[in-house]
Amino acid sequence: MTAQTVQRGDLVTVIGLEVHVQLETETKIFCGCPTAQTDEPNTNVCPVCLGLPGALPVLNETAVEAAVKIGKAIDASIPEETRFHRKNYYYPDLPKNFQITQYDEPICQDGELEIAVEGERRTITIERAHLEEDPGSLQHVGGGGGIDTAEYTLVNYNRAGVPLMEIVTAPDFRTAAEARAFLAELEEVLEYLGVFDAGRDGSLRVDANLSIVDGEEVDDEGRIGTEALEAANRTEVKNISSHKGAEKALAYEETRQRNAIQRGRVVEQETRHWDESRGITVSMRSKEAEKDYRYFREADLPPLRVSHWKDEIPIPELPTARRERFREEYALGEEAASKLTSTKQVADFYEDVAREFDPDLAATWVADELLGELNYRDLEITDVAGRLDAVHRLIELVDGDEITAKNAREVVLRGMLDDGDDPDEIVEREGLGKTGADEVEQAVLEAIEENPEAVADHEAGEAGAINFLVGQVMAKTGGSADPGDVNGLLREELE
Repeated sequence: MTAQTVQRGDLVTVIGLEVHVQLETETKIFCGCPTAQTDEPNTNVCPVCLGLPGALPVLNETAVEAAVKIGKAIDASIPEETRFHRKNYYYPDLPKNFQITQYDEPICQDGELEIAVEGERRTITIERAHLEEDPGSLQHVGGGGGIDTAEYTLVNYNRAGVPLMEIVTAPDFRTAAEARAFLAELEEVLEYLGVFDAGRDGSLRVDANLSIVDGEEVDDEGRIGTEALEAANRTEVKNISSHKGAEKALAYEETRQRNAIQRGRVVEQETRHWDESRGITVSMRSKEAEKDYRYFREADLPPLRVSHWKDEIPIPELPTARRERFREEYALGEEAASKLTSTKQVADFYEDVAREFDPDLAATWVADELLGELNYRDLEITDVAGRLDAVHRLIELVDGDEITAKNAREVVLRGMLDDGDDPDEIVEREGLGKTGADEVEQAVLEAIEENPEAVADHEAGEAGAINFLVGQVMAKTGGSADPGDVNGLLREELE
């Protein structure tokens, strides 16, 4: 059910997301400490990110450039002047007892992102996207590792000060599936921009606000009035770290609230923790109001004036536009175009291959064969970036009719990915070069002579008989003959 298909009188789920995205920079947002991850806790720290007296922040220019790129990608406005504020609250992973963030003057405002859910395209409003610093990280020890069961908690400040972009949506989602689709699309866009690394631990974290309202509050365009939203008690679910986790957490929380309403209970306005190991949300604390944070301007950082950067900083072709171009330029179907634009690296490699070979052949080998084998091994294309030339060579062998597609797929590609072997070496070692025409014809004659029962079955009209004979020929040629050619030769000889 989407916002456009809500029926009046129903209970309607309303979801808004706050997505915290770590930006790819070499150093932290307000100091020179490295952002590179390390197993040694509390080593990438300094007086600034630890909040020691007298330490002053200096803004990271690369983080600001990344924010502008994100603003362009979501078609947001960038005001003439934006400011940083202090958000005051105590938490163990916040060494200063305040967080440098942006409050009522964020760097990106009034953006949008289009998503597709079950074939229907929807535009999600992004109210704001602002820069801030990441807190440290907590490690709950003992008692199953849960926040409510741990024996004690350790604090690691290596992450404190890593640049974050917080992207806040309007309450436009009506299902958990829509929220998951948005996160997937957003991650694609960020990856294309080169400002985000999905492989970094904690690189994308989600806080989700969910409430249930009466369907009578929904207008004909699927919108819900401000008064109805404010009247509905909502819960904020924290500690969501994946697309799949977001869908699970929101589905659980939706069911919990609906069950409470149906039993006549009041849904408390609170902050809840998503316990992924148990698949439930647990109460953490009452929901803070904006006034509880006592925002005031950060006196150590001057106003930021970078609105002109939006015209000066280029961004690449984004996933949706590239997907449409692939469909038009290469005559690809929806599914193939989606697979081939899933990441910028995949799209770039496909275009490299499609420039030299038939686009359909390139699509088959990149979208189906290569990505399929990588997915089976839980790998990304970035994990084999140094071996893509070898994949290109394998496609060349298939296109040049030097090896069968079956052997290329089942023997050579798998050997390349598992052992790092060169495709030509595998072909030579395994004797996979295509068998000559004379040898194939001889194998066809032998298969017919040695299998009179199958020949009789074929003449009697049994469809499977010809496949049996093809198998016999393939066995005689060690799988190096082309199955299509063998089928044709068999039919000619039998006729």
